[in-house]
Amino acid sequence: MHDKSGNNKSAEHLLEINSDSIELYKILKLEGLAGSGGEAKLLIAEGHVSVNGEVETRKRKKIVAGDLIQYADEQISIRRKS
Repeated sequence: MHDKSGNNKSAEHLLEINSDSIELYKILKLEGLAGSGGEAKLLIAEGHVSVNGEVETRKRKKIVAGDLIQYADEQISIRRKS
């Protein structure tokens, strides 16, 4: 995705969760960034996903409100549903 100046621009959106935490691979699957849980786990294990700016390779990493997930050109902010 490019803005009018031709710079790359990430797609950013918000994911509201009902619980205190959610496993990282489930976010990729729920958001349609991976076709299956297995594909999501592989993307994470290969180092394609970052959490709060750091590469994360733990597939079952607990993600909580306030975390920022990045994969390819997608950024997902996590918020607790109120």
